[in-house]
Amino acid sequence: MIVIACIVLAACLLVYIHFRKEKPENNAYINARGELSVHFIDVGQGDCTLIISDGQTMLIDCGENEVSGEVKDYLRNTGVEKLDYIIATHPHSDHMGGMYDIIGSFGVGEVIIPHLPDEDIPDTLFFERFLDSCADNEADLLEAQVGRVITLGGAQAEIVAPCSGKYDDVNDYSVSILLSFGSVSFLLTGDAEETSELEMLDGGRLPHVTVYKAGHHGSRYSSTQEFLDVINPEYAVISCGAENPYGHPNDDTVERLLQYTDRIYRTDIDGTVVFTSDGENISVNTERSGHDNY
Repeated sequence: MIVIACIVLAACLLVYIHFRKEKPENNAYINARGELSVHFIDVGQGDCTLIISDGQTMLIDCGENEVSGEVKDYLRNTGVEKLDYIIATHPHSDHMGGMYDIIGSFGVGEVIIPHLPDEDIPDTLFFERFLDSCADNEADLLEAQVGRVITLGGAQAEIVAPCSGKYDDVNDYSVSILLSFGSVSFLLTGDAEETSELEMLDGGRLPHVTVYKAGHHGSRYSSTQEFLDVINPEYAVISCGAENPYGHPNDDTVERLLQYTDRIYRTDIDGTVVFTSDGENISVNTERSGHDNY
């Protein structure tokens, strides 16, 4: 009996040690202090970005409803229990189709959306579910205000678009964020196209940026030459699905990006891409190895 008891005790100890080791690894990003991590989560043909700084979190878009389970698993595996901020850049399902499910599954502080004129408010099921979920879960739903700066741990996220109240294309309503952490910066523009990009330039808010998430999945209508001349990115990330029917990313857009950087990451090739920074240095980890795209 003593021998059996010892074996059981030893087995329990091994299990305890295993989980004790695993927990810090799983929660490394959420527990990190003095660091910023930006996760470009692979959601196929869609957008989803998780930002973590000193334990505070921001989720920008979430992809289609069909991948919401995968997004929730990723958040939980990263140690996320609460989303301090959610930004739904614009009402297209590849950006916020499953947002109602995300809001219903995590504690949520504030949800930010663009102002939409009455005629541009969609009557789609995913958007109705989104509004209902915000109400049911008592999440604060606010419209984006250009110039507002959100403090997220040690980082600051400034809203730089949309700059107008009415657009012909819903993509140009995209809420765009300039994220700053020490000397490192990220520009995230949703599906903003040329009209919105020019307005951002006219606003004079855009500096050179370290990392640029290419607008509209690398569409030919975004990442214009004039825009890239100003932001001059050191890295670029393109969020798109493998063999998607839209031809994203567009070859001409990739060629424009290559004028500024050859460090271009794509979720269809690299899977989820994670940038980590201490405010001066930056490192990149990809879900799939062998990054030699360009």
